[in-house]
Amino acid sequence: MIINCVAYEKGHRLRDIQSNEIGDYLGQPDRFVWVALHEPDETEMIHFQEIFGLHELAVEDALNGRQRPKLEEYGDALFVIMHMVTMRDDQLETGQVAVFAGPGYVLSVRLHPGRGFSEVRQRCEHEPKLLKHGPAFVLYALMDTIVDRYFPVVEALQAELESIEDQIFVRGTARQSLERLYQLKRQTMRLKHAAMPLGEAASHLFGGRVPALCRKTREYFRDVYDHLNRIESAVDTIREMTITAIQVNLSMVAIDEGAVHK
Repeated sequence: MIINCVAYEKGHRLRDIQSNEIGDYLGQPDRFVWVALHEPDETEMIHFQEIFGLHELAVEDALNGRQRPKLEEYGDALFVIMHMVTMRDDQLETGQVAVFAGPGYVLSVRLHPGRGFSEVRQRCEHEPKLLKHGPAFVLYALMDTIVDRYFPVVEALQAELESIEDQIFVRGTARQSLERLYQLKRQTMRLKHAAMPLGEAASHLFGGRVPALCRKTREYFRDVYDHLNRIESAVDTIREMTITAIQVNLSMVAIDEGAVHK
């Protein structure tokens, strides 16, 4: 379904428009259209594929919720897959956001339940000097928000590890701790699999041959890349400490079983 379809000019919101009006704004100087979709069906995607001239392989990937985070170029347009990762009731929830960005348009496609991006649109509209950069700044704002949402997940994983460590040497808790550690390890790897490829994608938007669409916004993507580096470093630390804790717990299980058999 269509969440928003809005036309902008020189960084300012013009008005909400219908999808059949998009063509009136494409190709106009200093104007672009930003469309947000949530779990569209194939018919809706084909409709926007025809409007924006999207590549069929990218459209196929946008509808497939099991893609690896990545960046692809199709002529002067970009296609980015990102994973949303949030913690709810001690469980990781994941979703996929696909963003098509080209001259005069941004199309975001969100799959699976989860937080939307209404605050991203509000943020952009309150910064018209930056929104003047057009689709590239919108792409940055979406990527930045997704990455910022990783930090609370990192904090939750760190808190869980500390909680397990507090009881690691308490007799009779080794098996329970072991189960929690294996769950923590799985969650940590899921976050790593979201952050690491996205870092690789972000690196192409500020260093080397930067796509023409992003040449005026490269410093913003560098900031996102730095955040992803911090997240990846924290995730690696949690993973290493978790593996060590698993080894200790296995030893504690052996000790407990030895005590029972005596």
